[in-house]
Amino acid sequence: MHKRVIFGSKTLPALLVLPQLIITAVFFFWPAGQALILSVMREDAFGFTRTFVGLDNFRQLLSDPAYFNSLKVTAEFSLSVAVVGLTLPLLMAVMADRVIRGQGFYRTMLIWPYAVAPAVAGVLWGFLFNPAIGILTPVLRSLGIDWNFVVNGQQAMALAVGAACWNQFAYNFVFFLAGLQSVPRSLIEAAAIDGAGPARRFWTIIFPLLSPTAFFLLVVNICYAFFDTFGLIDTLTQGGPAQATNILVYKVWSDSFRALDLGSSATESVILMAIVGVLTVVQFRYVERRVHY
Repeated sequence: MHKRVIFGSKTLPALLVLPQLIITAVFFFWPAGQALILSVMREDAFGFTRTFVGLDNFRQLLSDPAYFNSLKVTAEFSLSVAVVGLTLPLLMAVMADRVIRGQGFYRTMLIWPYAVAPAVAGVLWGFLFNPAIGILTPVLRSLGIDWNFVVNGQQAMALAVGAACWNQFAYNFVFFLAGLQSVPRSLIEAAAIDGAGPARRFWTIIFPLLSPTAFFLLVVNICYAFFDTFGLIDTLTQGGPAQATNILVYKVWSDSFRALDLGSSATESVILMAIVGVLTVVQFRYVERRVHY
């Protein structure tokens, strides 16, 4: 029997949730409201004058080929980060779940990358794969790869995806490992007795029971790819070469602080917020149907 906590008055519960409500209002609702206001305004670079222009900013933005290129780049980047960033941690979590000797050291080594900030991860990967002095560049060239991500857009995208997946690897690994350890061993042993091989046991028993964790990580990783990779892109490629890695969140910052086009930048942030909201709703509406709780 579960005990239910009942508060004698509404004052204590309100005080407990008040700090979180303040943080949400200050760091989400207030900036979102300012972005909505600026998206229908045309403001000078110094913020002295504002002119109401209605939907002109949206019309101008949706007729800009550079913006649609950024949309395409963001879709490619986020999809790659979600697929690769979930597949490899799941594979390593399955392997770590079987390790008996030295499992503490093994798991600690896999968790360490999460302590590295995205901007630092960009610097590290940029140094490792630097075309001139990179430690791993000679290895790639010995394999016949003419490596120079500074001028090659596909290589820059691959490097950004790799750095983003590496930075998020530990977070996904921890959740997958916890999910694997919560799967009842009796079910796996029963399937093994019935003659099911390791692959069949994984796809028919383990993965369906792991689907809530996988769904949660899918939502988190898509949001991570859309927003939290700004520092990584800024320190690694700065949106280049030739806008090949200019994802939406970086374009918002670039148009605002470099081009000083505050109206267009606010419009981009509003559309970005809408895109992430729609993707989240679609995931909960359709993808969650396949999740077994």
